[in-house]
Amino acid sequence: PLIVPQQSNGAGKKHEDFSLSQNYPNPFNPSTEITYSIKRESMVTIKIYDTSGREVQTLVNERKPSGVYKVQFDTTGKKNLASGVYFYKLVADEYTDVKKMILVK
Repeated sequence: PLIVPQQSNGAGKKHEDFSLSQNYPNPFNPSTEITYSIKRESMVTIKIYDTSGREVQTLVNERKPSGVYKVQFDTTGKKNLASGVYFYKLVADEYTDVKKMILVK
């Protein structure tokens, strides 16, 4: 299935506990930074997907204490990644958010 940008499914207080920012720079080459925040300890995953919904890379897959985090997505040496649209998805407890980014080679 395709992954499309959407509003986060968090509601009320749960929505306030987590946030995912737009990557910077965007468009990017060869790397970009993704910032996210969690206000309570949670299991966090951030994965990159192509427009076909295939997973490209897992950036984060661990339990994190509350805080603000920055993670780099670096495409250096990844010749199989073409220019185009990619999606990054944050999952933390019941919260999910997806954002779009553009790789320009």
